[in-house]
Amino acid sequence: MKILITTPIFPPDLGGPAVYVPSIGRWLVERGHDVKVVAFCEDPNPTGYPFPVISIPRVSLPLRYLKSFFAIFRECKDRDLVYVQEHLALLAILAAKLRGKPAVVRVMVDGTWEIAHRFGWTGLNIVDFQTKGRGWKVKLSRFLQRRWWTWASRIIPVSDFLKGIILSHGTDPRKVVRIYNAYNGPKVIEVTKEQARERLGLPRDAKILLTICRLMIWKGVDGILRALAKLPENYVLVVCGDGEERENWGRLARELGVEARVQWAGNVPHAKVIEYIKSADVFILNSNYEGLSHTLLEVMYVGCPIVASNVCGNPELVADGVNGFTAGFNDVDAIVRAVREIASNPDLANAFSAKSRERMVEFDKEALFQRKLALFAEVVEESKSK
Repeated sequence: MKILITTPIFPPDLGGPAVYVPSIGRWLVERGHDVKVVAFCEDPNPTGYPFPVISIPRVSLPLRYLKSFFAIFRECKDRDLVYVQEHLALLAILAAKLRGKPAVVRVMVDGTWEIAHRFGWTGLNIVDFQTKGRGWKVKLSRFLQRRWWTWASRIIPVSDFLKGIILSHGTDPRKVVRIYNAYNGPKVIEVTKEQARERLGLPRDAKILLTICRLMIWKGVDGILRALAKLPENYVLVVCGDGEERENWGRLARELGVEARVQWAGNVPHAKVIEYIKSADVFILNSNYEGLSHTLLEVMYVGCPIVASNVCGNPELVADGVNGFTAGFNDVDAIVRAVREIASNPDLANAFSAKSRERMVEFDKEALFQRKLALFAEVVEESKSK
């Protein structure tokens, strides 16, 4: 098959699609398929991939989407299928539709909510937004989202949480196929915690807390900083990722008096992310929204104990008291209690890690990618028969 993949994030940026798209692209090429990628990307000429990447530069958002539309329209001319990573997917699917090409949409975020939240159209969390979101901009966004879901041949939500949202908007359930995200990291983790800390220049004797995310407001790094301020001086926080809240959260760290205990690592190569996870005593994900976190899958595989917010897709990965602790979004006191309990109890930490690794059989890349490939073939055959 000839497949065009579109994505709103691509390396060097951190984020789920930036992990997933290179992984499935390589996997498809290794099995004889012809892959191209159209990506929003900081790098104007991404190299080192076994497929061409057409980079859409960081310009104003409307212009970026317009450039993306024309690139997808041009590149999908000889493709059998367009595989869209949900964000604002309207123009990507419209380009495929105008070319008469089937489109499959992978939904890892409610794009309408993300845009509404980013531009200040709503202050609601993603659950309340589904029924209480107001205003003409929100209504228009929802209308357009329902339209592109209607145009798609199949919709792949990455969690049961997202599947529920899609079905709640009246989408035909026959075209909605939940397929979990897969673990896309290395199978063998050879580096030890001590080696990882030495390579990364992290203090050997500190309690290392880690979070990995785009620095967007709903990722809740401010809550983690407030938790750090309530923990002893030997606790250090490492933040991997970059984004629009970097300056605000850096200022908050100074105001809280924890600036010296925070390391802002920025966007780091994916291979190095594993070293950061290995170096940590506790991984914290205090987000207000997650579809099904690729980062949590990596943390579970490496075996670092987790404290995660009990929202959206997170409880589908982290069961409270079984393979980690969950807490309410920005519940600083609950985060502090969970971190203290894990950091002070090696047996508990080891038990959480072991339970996480046991669960990873559900997120095997080969099995989950084979399911997607079978679905792609089904969609292409349906398209040919029309």
